[in-house]
Amino acid sequence: MWRVLLVLIPAAFGLAQEESGYGVSKVLAGLRYASSTLWARDNYLLVSDLPAGKITKIDGQGTSVYREDVHAAGLATDSEGRLLICDSIRRQVIRIDKKGKTEVLADKFEGKRLNGPNSITVSKNGHIWFTDPAFAGADKQRELPFYGIYHLPPKGELTAVARMETRPNGVAVSADGKTLYVVDSDTRSVLAWDLDKSGTATNKRTFVRVNEGVPNGVHAGTDGRVYVAARQLLIFSPAGQPAAKVEIPEKPADLTLGGGDESTVYVAARTSVYAIRMKTTAEKAK
Repeated sequence: MWRVLLVLIPAAFGLAQEESGYGVSKVLAGLRYASSTLWARDNYLLVSDLPAGKITKIDGQGTSVYREDVHAAGLATDSEGRLLICDSIRRQVIRIDKKGKTEVLADKFEGKRLNGPNSITVSKNGHIWFTDPAFAGADKQRELPFYGIYHLPPKGELTAVARMETRPNGVAVSADGKTLYVVDSDTRSVLAWDLDKSGTATNKRTFVRVNEGVPNGVHAGTDGRVYVAARQLLIFSPAGQPAAKVEIPEKPADLTLGGGDESTVYVAARTSVYAIRMKTTAEKAK
C-alpha cells in the first residue's frame, strides 16, 4: 500500500523500508503531467506541471504555487540560486534571479528558433547544458534540421555539443564536472561525453542501454551513481553497471536527489510526485 503524504518534511520523512530496501511514498497528486522536479539549495522541492503552466513548491509548510504562466519541461538552479527553466512552449531557456527578474538565455541557434528546450543542467563552475528535441506536434514546427544538445558557458556563445537525428531528453553533469550524461529516448540509451574545464565535450559513447521502457530524465549523484527515469527508477554504478531498480506506481518522467544528503529521490511520474528513501553515505558505509 502506498502512503500518501499531504505535507513534505524532508528531515522527518521516516519512510518504511520495503524488502527491496527502498520506501516509496506519494508526496503530491492531481497534476496534469508532472514533467520536472528540482531540489533547491534552500531545501525545498519544485515540481513543474507542464500543460498547466505551473510550478509548485513543497516544503515543511506544505504546498504553494511557486510560479505560473511558465511551461517548464526542465528545471535547474545555478550556484547563485537563480532558477533556470526550459520553456518548451515558448521554445526558450530562461533564467530568473531571486528578485524575480527574468532573462532569456537562449531562444535561437544559427538564426533559427529552438525546437523546444526540454532538460537542463548546470555545473558547479556555471556551465549550462540543455537538450532541444521536438516531441509530438512540435516536430512539425521546428526550424532547425536537427535535434540538439547545447552548451552555454558563463561567458561566451551558445554552441552545439551534438546535432542529432534522434531525440535527446534528460541531461545531467557529474558532480566533478567531468562527464555529461544525455538520455537518447529514441535509441533507449544514455550517452556520455568527457568534459574539460572549458565545458568542451569529447569522446561520445553509450553509457548504458535501457531494456525496459523509454528513458526520460537522468540525474548524477555526488557518489557517482547515475539515476534514470524509465519504466521504473533505474540506478547505475559510475561504470554503467545496474545497481538497483525501483518500481513506481506511475511511469517516471524526471527525477532529482534531495534531502540535503541525497537520501531521497523525488520522481515526477504522470499525475504525481513520489519520494524514494535511499541509503545515505553514512548508512552505505556500515
